Amino acid sequence: MQIEAAPTEKRYEKPEGERRGLIIVNTGDGKGKSTAAFGLALRAHGRGKAVKIYQFMKVPTARFGEHRMFEKIGIPIEGLGDGFSWKSQDLEHSAQLARDGWEKARATIMGGEHFLVVLDEITYPLIYGWLPLEGVLQTLRDRPKDVHVVLTGRRCPEEIIELADTVTEMKLIKHAFQAGVPAQRGIED
Repeated sequence: MQIEAAPTEKRYEKPEGERRGLIIVNTGDGKGKSTAAFGLALRAHGRGKAVKIYQFMKVPTARFGEHRMFEKIGIPIEGLGDGFSWKSQDLEHSAQLARDGWEKARATIMGGEHFLVVLDEITYPLIYGWLPLEGVLQTLRDRPKDVHVVLTGRRCPEEIIELADTVTEMKLIKHAFQAGVPAQRGIED
């Protein structure tokens, strides 16, 4: 590790542009994409802002740690899918759930009543061809000007990355799973 001097002056100027809703993407092969989105949801909720979270690959009955906590503090979170594709009994049904879920999410975004809408794991139905990319792009472009949208998932389409205001790529360095450690309650779920 190299030691460096702590900065004694601010290294940036405050932007002068207008505040507006942002499109934020958390993508990449590393952990933390959903967790970062949930952190923003907590931050916005803590400021009294209306938040809605949609999870495209989780079942509506999911009871992971985030579901239990969000329920306690009053942040609505809704599973729209039937699990990851390798667990599906009927991929066309999974695709239809994604399309139906997108209509709910789209209505929430366009309704303009929520400060922040999280589209967790939306990249999967996009890259599987279950959702038309152009419809998602059009909604992001046409949304009310003060609505922030966070999209998460691996392999985010380049067209969304180009449209986004802020994009973070979580890079996998190493993961306990690779060393044979199974998913752990409270960390992965």
